[in-house]
Amino acid sequence: MNQAPRLDVGVVGAGAVGIALGLALAGAGHRITAVSTSSERHRDRLETAMPQVPVVDEAEVIDRADLVVLAIPGDQLASFVEGTAAAGLWHPGQLALHTVPEFGERVLDPIARQGVIPLAVSPAVQLTDTGLDVQRMHGAAFAVSAPPAVAPIAQALVIEMGGDPVPIGDADRSVYAEARAVAGDFSRAIVDQSTGLLREIGVQNPARLIRSVIQSSVDAALDRSQWPDSNPGLTDPRPDER
Repeated sequence: MNQAPRLDVGVVGAGAVGIALGLALAGAGHRITAVSTSSERHRDRLETAMPQVPVVDEAEVIDRADLVVLAIPGDQLASFVEGTAAAGLWHPGQLALHTVPEFGERVLDPIARQGVIPLAVSPAVQLTDTGLDVQRMHGAAFAVSAPPAVAPIAQALVIEMGGDPVPIGDADRSVYAEARAVAGDFSRAIVDQSTGLLREIGVQNPARLIRSVIQSSVDAALDRSQWPDSNPGLTDPRPDER
């Protein structure tokens, strides 16, 4: 079997997502050529996670890479793309992959018009900026948006990183982002409330006691969500029916 071409990868933004995707791509055999960050805290994390990778400015990251991962906040992405397009930093044939949940590939139009291949890839997993993040992404779904002709490239990159690509149209990304935010916010609220109740009665490690209840309940709810509500065999039993 022929191996897919290995890419020189640059990462703009060294937060949890940028580092996790960079490490996952390196694990798939690609070469991380440069990273940029303006955060001293992220520089410290880079020294541990990618000690051999040079930290340079954004223009040099783009210049060195075949694939540029834009792991920057959503409220900065459009202006960054427009600014780098106006500065002529990109080269035709480069891949630009952004990670913002609420945007698809169209936010990259200013550089796509210059011959750059636009990809939007968002791991649907809560990353924690620790060494466990790459492991957390294994088997996780990734929302993928790209023009039809190049969608297989985005999907192949996700599979190489151990993820499961799920196509989400550009126009539907805001709904995906909302669903993701609701799931994350409610999960945190439920955990905070339930562990708080246990602390009130003196439980020293409430997470240990409640973890299996929360995980099994979420798994059961997700299993039910895959079937029509009309299926009588999958209705939620009341406590006295268990």
